[in-house]
Amino acid sequence: MAGVSNPTEISIVLVHGGFVDGSGWEGVYQLLKKDGYRVSIVQNPTISLAGDVATTKLIVHAQSGPVMLVGHSYGGAVITEAGTDPQVVGLVYICAFAPDTGESVNTLIANPPPGAPVPPILPPQEGYLFLDKAKFHASFAGDVDAAKAAFMADSQVPWGVEALGGMISEPAWKTKPSWYLVTTDDKMIPPPAQRFMSQRAGATVIEVAASHSIYVSRPDAVAALIEQAVKGVEMAAN
Repeated sequence: MAGVSNPTEISIVLVHGGFVDGSGWEGVYQLLKKDGYRVSIVQNPTISLAGDVATTKLIVHAQSGPVMLVGHSYGGAVITEAGTDPQVVGLVYICAFAPDTGESVNTLIANPPPGAPVPPILPPQEGYLFLDKAKFHASFAGDVDAAKAAFMADSQVPWGVEALGGMISEPAWKTKPSWYLVTTDDKMIPPPAQRFMSQRAGATVIEVAASHSIYVSRPDAVAALIEQAVKGVEMAAN
């Protein structure tokens, strides 16, 4: 579909997770744009879930038609709450949290199974969290080249403790179709937890051997699932 102009009326809105900003989506953005899609990227402050949902809805409402919401990691919690907006027609989770009513990121990570990798989150500083820079590459971006991973570690966005406690009021996945990309080499959200959330949501699931930063390391796999989701919504509507 390369070079096709506007293959769909559905716009794609990409939502980043904690510790990072929207620039990590650049590779996915370029592939989707090359295939003719309209793409926007949310720059969430990641201070509170409510604030991030409001920011995401600003970008959703800036689109002229229906929207496919895509969330990575904590961005999954954001799209789960923001996705109930009537303009949103589907959800794509990229190794992301997909909480149920009354759940938050905190409740989902509260009791890791024995042997699960523990993300190297440092103690809160003035209400914000950071990952240990020395362990960032191995935990967050294992399949990203060392220089890029070092840049990601050194440009971390402070993640508000309040954002992790933000509870979902009405999960969009209960009423909207969803897709989920499980990353089997993930050291941040254990693959079994990803499988549990994706199955509970009734999502269409694919699995890829990649790190938590698959949106950076394998933008082709991420863009392909997003395009599959858009086409799935269109087929269901026809």
